[in-house]
Amino acid sequence: MSIVIRDVREHDLDSVLALNNAAGPAILPMDAARVRRFHAEADYFRIAERDGALAGFLVGFASSARHDSSNFRWFGERFPDFFYIDRIVVASRRRGGGVGRAFYADVQSHAELRHPRLACEVFLDDGNDPALLFHGSFGFREVGQHVMPAADGQPAHRAAMLMKDLCSYRWVHDTYGEQLPDVPWIAPPRHPGHDAPRATGT
Repeated sequence: MSIVIRDVREHDLDSVLALNNAAGPAILPMDAARVRRFHAEADYFRIAERDGALAGFLVGFASSARHDSSNFRWFGERFPDFFYIDRIVVASRRRGGGVGRAFYADVQSHAELRHPRLACEVFLDDGNDPALLFHGSFGFREVGQHVMPAADGQPAHRAAMLMKDLCSYRWVHDTYGEQLPDVPWIAPPRHPGHDAPRATGT
């Protein structure tokens, strides 16, 4: 069956939290307060469903956001405008089935109309060639490395800081400025704190 990507809803949050904390060392754990903060503040917070079950989620922030990630701040100190992928998690049974690629196509279609660059990081502590290859195949390049400080009982992590130029942004910005056409497929994700359904452009 097809992959369905939609905005997260409040009743999804417990399942999102469990999926995040079962993902292994490549994903930082979080608590209920943090996932609810993401729900209230993230510019992009969507889940993927396959066969009616949660298959993954992706959280992202515009560079203007007040986000407390040290990796987000690293990008902010070096680049004036970008869209940051804080985390993408795919259920273990769904890895290799196209969920990650569907998410990256969806988040890029959101970001490229509003920002010139897409940013993320990959942890390097134990080697992570599959993740680096995945991002390289999408056109990401390493623009530096950052050591995340140890915090909340978690060790320090060394991360490859990755960035992708979004070639559509300049034309869109020069043509439309801040006034994008009011059509459903380019509508931003609804404010995550509300549960009213809205069709997405995926």
